[in-house]
Amino acid sequence: MKYVILGAHLHREDVEPLAAALQCSPESADPLWLSAIEAADDQPLGDREFLLRATKVRAALLERATFIAIRYGFAAHSAGDASKKAAPHLRHWRELLVEHRGRVEMTLKVAAANPVARPERSSFSSGADYLKALHASSNAAHVEPEFRAAVDAAVRPLAAEARWVHRDNSSIELAFLLPGNRIDEVRAVAEALKREFPRVPFLLSGPWPLEVFADADHE
Repeated sequence: MKYVILGAHLHREDVEPLAAALQCSPESADPLWLSAIEAADDQPLGDREFLLRATKVRAALLERATFIAIRYGFAAHSAGDASKKAAPHLRHWRELLVEHRGRVEMTLKVAAANPVARPERSSFSSGADYLKALHASSNAAHVEPEFRAAVDAAVRPLAAEARWVHRDNSSIELAFLLPGNRIDEVRAVAEALKREFPRVPFLLSGPWPLEVFADADHE
């Protein structure tokens, strides 16, 4: 039997009975908890039914309290094993969970105004040069300035934090942290933006657990 880890949580009651609660840093007076669902050792994690089950549990956990999303596929055979793997992140996770208690992450993904062609690997003799070109193509994409300004003006006053993220060469997204009781306000903002900028394709999605704002690489 194995545990498939879903997220990191501040309190045990944020997890149970929706999922198994695995204690991390047991020597600490303030441990963190990992939510997990049990699976057979031979259970394929890519199985559709299992993936739907994990998605449903994660949604229920977010209704309970803020948590940090763990990349799907992180599995462990015991609480000790999970705690050992998570150990390098625990201090940072605790700080985030305390700071952002009651908040959720949302994203507003916008089609790039100037989508840049993805570079072909065959055009580069060096893997390093290809990765640099790939990174450059993603960061070259931009949003129409008027739309971006309107988004910033409408969303940032509602959000605790917000940042634009380059995901690929054809889109950019604004990721932001929002108090859980302001989701309807942001949805109303999205409807207003659709009316004001009917030719700009974008998608508002969420709420999500902390992901972009839990990634130290984005800080």
